[in-house]
Amino acid sequence: MVLLHRLDGTAFYLNAELVETVEATPDTVIVLSNGHRYIVREPAEEVIARILSYRRLINNPLPPTNLEGQGGR
Repeated sequence: MVLLHRLDGTAFYLNAELVETVEATPDTVIVLSNGHRYIVREPAEEVIARILSYRRLINNPLPPTNLEGQGGR
């Protein structure tokens, strides 16, 4: 989920997994795979950066724990 703001300043979290397109027209319009559209204050480049950051976070494996080298105990 990424934090964004509607044009009226209201904050909301967008499910980044559903984003199909991000358009700058000049407002930033986000179209989801379910057909919903959101117009947000953030520039398109910022929305894309937040989505990429989110995806890096969830796709990177966690670092190994100390227990993994001890037979899982």
